[in-house]
Amino acid sequence: MIQLVGLSDINGPLIALDSASSIAFDEMVELTLDSGERRFGRVVQIDGNRAVIQVFEGTSGMALDNVRTTLLGHPVELSLSPEILGRTFNGAGRPIDGLGQVFSEKSQDINGKPLNPVKREYPRNYINTGISSIDALTTLIRGQKLPIFSGSGMNHNKLAVQIVRQAQLSGEGAENFVIVFAAMGVKNDVADYFKRCFEESGVMEKVVMFLNLSNDPIIERILTPRCALCAAEYLAFEKNMHVLVIMTDITSYCEALREFSSSKGEIPGRKGYPGYLYSDLASLYERAGVIEGCPGSVTQIPILTMPNDDITHPVPDLTGYITEGQIVLDRTLDQTGIYPPISVLPSLSRLMKDGIGEGYTRADHSACANQLFASYAKVQDARALASVIGEEELSDIDKQYLYFGRMFEEHFVNQGFEENRPIAQTLDLGWALLSLLPREELDRVDDKLLETYYQPEAAKMKFSPKEG
Repeated sequence: MIQLVGLSDINGPLIALDSASSIAFDEMVELTLDSGERRFGRVVQIDGNRAVIQVFEGTSGMALDNVRTTLLGHPVELSLSPEILGRTFNGAGRPIDGLGQVFSEKSQDINGKPLNPVKREYPRNYINTGISSIDALTTLIRGQKLPIFSGSGMNHNKLAVQIVRQAQLSGEGAENFVIVFAAMGVKNDVADYFKRCFEESGVMEKVVMFLNLSNDPIIERILTPRCALCAAEYLAFEKNMHVLVIMTDITSYCEALREFSSSKGEIPGRKGYPGYLYSDLASLYERAGVIEGCPGSVTQIPILTMPNDDITHPVPDLTGYITEGQIVLDRTLDQTGIYPPISVLPSLSRLMKDGIGEGYTRADHSACANQLFASYAKVQDARALASVIGEEELSDIDKQYLYFGRMFEEHFVNQGFEENRPIAQTLDLGWALLSLLPREELDRVDDKLLETYYQPEAAKMKFSPKEG
């Protein structure tokens, strides 16, 4: 190992070495102070013989002449073995649950290896979350990346916990389903909430947690999703498991990237974010997928908060380009007490059409989802008209759509935090709600399906006017 004595420069969490000719980008270094204290850093920039290193633990107490730098000759690595399941790590992959170090089977570069596009398989089959508005209308497909667009103060943490608790596979490989959960920049009480909920619900043994707190170093926040995805790839492609990766909050990660970029003196791009934000996010999201000949899969649900609920902000905007759809949370629904406050119309799952239907969910799934979308779109038109001329002046059919819209939000979108709905129950509920509308309005469904599922009398009894 090569050891260098002294530093050339110290700037916040960054240090510089001017005589580092043998150093490599992304290489790990060990910094030893005169007091014997050891710290770790990562090479983040190389310019000729000058190397810039970000110190994980910060640079307090360091001087230009009291530090010896040892080059470790490898990038940031994560210790991996099947026993990482049920364990909790910090953002840099070190255990923080008091159970000691992981007896590693191997160490792996957290940046992963790029998936060969030729070896990717098209994602099929679905993951059941037990949440009607996701399972029926924006179905999560195994191997997909499907982000949740939220706003600050909304119930996305609660929704993340519910998905972790309820998510399951149907059919083959259901017993090999595990979850990797990464939290970035969260407060202590939120981190405790996640841990407590997973332990109380008994799912912790199938969860790997990575927790980066808001007072942890930002360099650690940049490592957190990569550590999580490294663990997911190991479990999926070496241990043949189906892995669901939930990452919250991607906006915290991007803000750490912006701060980090600024400290390096890089030219800022849109809203101060670095110009390489798109490719950086793609390097995370594209690690989802299914590989030909491998039974395992990696599915991603990144959760991000949109600053000022602005869906055109760089983080949701670029995420939307890379991923295969989005689930959008609506503040108006949240304020009316509807949970989960999923806004149906702007939400979509681009891979849904090939992972539902006969052999996956149920033969009528696609028709039911299409008709619910179309009918709910007409609800928004009726509401816009009512806001102009008043509800009393609407036609009878518009009033029926308003009633359908209220029932749809109260009974289909809205469901309890503890309520886990099977896909059959969700679809039956969708048909019951559609039966509130006149048969001739259901123009996205063929007559054969209507004969089976259209039951207006039963619907009127189930959704009586006093409930509205």
